[in-house]
Amino acid sequence: MYLKKYIFSQLIDFLPKRVFDGLVSKYSGDKYVKHFSCWNQLLVMMFGQLTNRDSLRDLIVAMDAHNQKSYHLGFGKSVTRSNLSKANEKRDSKIFEDYAFYLIDIARKKRFNNDFEIKGKVYAFDSSTIDLCLNVFWWAKFRKAKAGIKIHTLFDITTQIPAFIHITEASVNDMIAMDVIPYEYGAYYIFDRGYVDYKRLYNITKHSAYFVIRAKKNLQFKYSQLNEVTEKNGVMSDQIGKLTGFYISQYYPDDIRKVVYYDKKTNRTFVYLTNNMTITSEQVALLYKNRWQVELFFKWIKQHLKIKSFWGTTEKRCSYPNILCNYSILFGCNCRKRPSAKSSNL
Repeated sequence: MYLKKYIFSQLIDFLPKRVFDGLVSKYSGDKYVKHFSCWNQLLVMMFGQLTNRDSLRDLIVAMDAHNQKSYHLGFGKSVTRSNLSKANEKRDSKIFEDYAFYLIDIARKKRFNNDFEIKGKVYAFDSSTIDLCLNVFWWAKFRKAKAGIKIHTLFDITTQIPAFIHITEASVNDMIAMDVIPYEYGAYYIFDRGYVDYKRLYNITKHSAYFVIRAKKNLQFKYSQLNEVTEKNGVMSDQIGKLTGFYISQYYPDDIRKVVYYDKKTNRTFVYLTNNMTITSEQVALLYKNRWQVELFFKWIKQHLKIKSFWGTTEKRCSYPNILCNYSILFGCNCRKRPSAKSSNL
């Protein structure tokens, strides 16, 4: 007879259950519930993610195969496909969202790395699109014959853990997601040139934070100061000046820094813009180079998490069990329970 704890139970021991119970009480998650509690629901959904289940039916079949172990695994009683589906549909998703952010905060504190060359918090922001079938997920219409959602992620470079996630329809422009980023004092935010919006970039400056972004080819810039550079390090020029476009100069009236960097490995020249005047030009290039880590993160979640086949088809049941319970319990997200027809949140 096997007397030791199962591996899944050992993983669950790391979760602070008292915090989760407090959130359940806050949102009345277990009101009128007799057997299948929110905690049981969380464990069942995590089990489905870790065992790579394709659907709720597939998950229940796998659990029935381990029916005698359900008590020791924490699944509780009355775990059926209909009960699980109703729980995913009716219970407040804020319970799992707040719990996910609590776990993320713990993980980021434990994994903080002081060895990074640039001191302070460094974030890379980008988005990734998840394609869906338009016939099934009609509410996520992207193109004429295509559906999808977009995951906007603020990735913490120093901890390798996402700090903030915003889920929208795939048709939402990336720059709009910049309005919901929780900017922190003195932090660095790295963007690709698809996020060039000078009004939103100036909003970062007003929050006393810093940005590093790749400039577009039609940049209108006039320098007033030249900084010394070392071409051996790949920096071609380092200039401080102002944007000269009629509207652009009104959107961003302060001085801005332009750094031109040549990469020998790829034989390409990059033009960066930043509002930080103190770090070296080599550090500006280093910051943008680390932006690629958010792309590696997107690659990882698509290879390891079950987010391509949802465990429901409606707007609520689709985003709730698979994105929110599976994705957010590991990384967090800011989904809302029942968005309006005009809302971009799923």
